[in-house]
Amino acid sequence: MIRNLTRRQREVLLLAANGNTNAAIAAWLGVTPHSIAEILSAAYRRLGASDRAQAVAIALAVGELGVHQIHVPERQQEAA
Repeated sequence: MIRNLTRRQREVLLLAANGNTNAAIAAWLGVTPHSIAEILSAAYRRLGASDRAQAVAIALAVGELGVHQIHVPERQQEAA
């Protein structure tokens, strides 16, 4: 059964969905990386997901995250 995410879980999952590491999210929010891992684990359980990618996919499918909130990274220039 999928349950709604908390505001904090949604915030952290969105930051993860946009390519940020747990350490980067922790620094941004002023908490520890362990706290971020715990928040994400709780989000996975609520969504019935087993990992970050599946959690993002489910969150998009059920409307917890919007596709417009996911930013496509700029293309990297290949070294000559």
